[in-house]
Amino acid sequence: MSELIDLIHATVRLEQARGGGVSTVGTGFVLSAPDADGRPQTILVTADHVFKRMPGDKVKVGFRVAGDDGAWRYAPVSVRIRGAEGEPLWTAHPMQDVAAIALPDGVPRAALPVARLATSQTVSRLDLEPGDEMMVLGYPQGFASNAAGFPILRAGRVASYPLSPPGRYPTFMLDVSVYGGNSGGPVYVVRSINGRPPEVILTGVLTQEFRMNDNRLEIGNVTQAAYVAETLSLMKGAAAAEVTPATGVLPQADPMPSAGGVEPTAGQRLREGWNDLMVDIGVLARRAWIVARETVLGWITPAPRRAGA
Repeated sequence: MSELIDLIHATVRLEQARGGGVSTVGTGFVLSAPDADGRPQTILVTADHVFKRMPGDKVKVGFRVAGDDGAWRYAPVSVRIRGAEGEPLWTAHPMQDVAAIALPDGVPRAALPVARLATSQTVSRLDLEPGDEMMVLGYPQGFASNAAGFPILRAGRVASYPLSPPGRYPTFMLDVSVYGGNSGGPVYVVRSINGRPPEVILTGVLTQEFRMNDNRLEIGNVTQAAYVAETLSLMKGAAAAEVTPATGVLPQADPMPSAGGVEPTAGQRLREGWNDLMVDIGVLARRAWIVARETVLGWITPAPRRAGA
């Protein structure tokens, strides 16, 4: 589905170095919405606490670009999120954990139309229920799915009730493993509304991980998309952020083998092969015995009498 690919392209890794090789990492996504004059404007959305936990004045936003050979490469830019006095330049929702900042024209390589945000009416028409599957894009522990910096896709199920109306239930639970770096990622479903072809609908922003006494519950908290729309309405007339080039490479999780241990010697392999052969011979012998027994029983057992018609 092209809309899903658009959302993947619009989802970006947010990073701010803290020194000593440590960074604060989150997830964001880019929307296209009309500004105060009705002209298209590109807006970076994330969780408010992601920006608040980044004390520096700039954040690295991980866009991607395709080369002439069609291969994608990581092409981050630095976006200024604080002014000269350290004041926030982003717009935050007054009640919910949502933040947005405008980007200059031509900076994002992809953006999803704001019409993909689920409104209060959309949530009602979707008839979302506990157990329904939703998808999450993000960067758990800061890791990307590849060196180009594309996000990792996870799936979870709605774990709370009810979801509607969002004004009364601003957040809902999602049964999905959440890690640092996932915050700010888009949550979505693929549904058909009013008989139209299935489409990507953003249901919210992943904003929290639930813990109990430092134990991970593997449950995420999602702030409903209606509050993203409200945040966008609060930033009408906001100036675009300053953007400068940036460089960097991405950490990637090392895939672990399904089984570990020391490589067996030639003698150990020979013994393992012999043991496997003995097991196979034993299985064949037992099967032969069963067939022979059933055959003999068939010979010596009288045929049952048949009742007449």
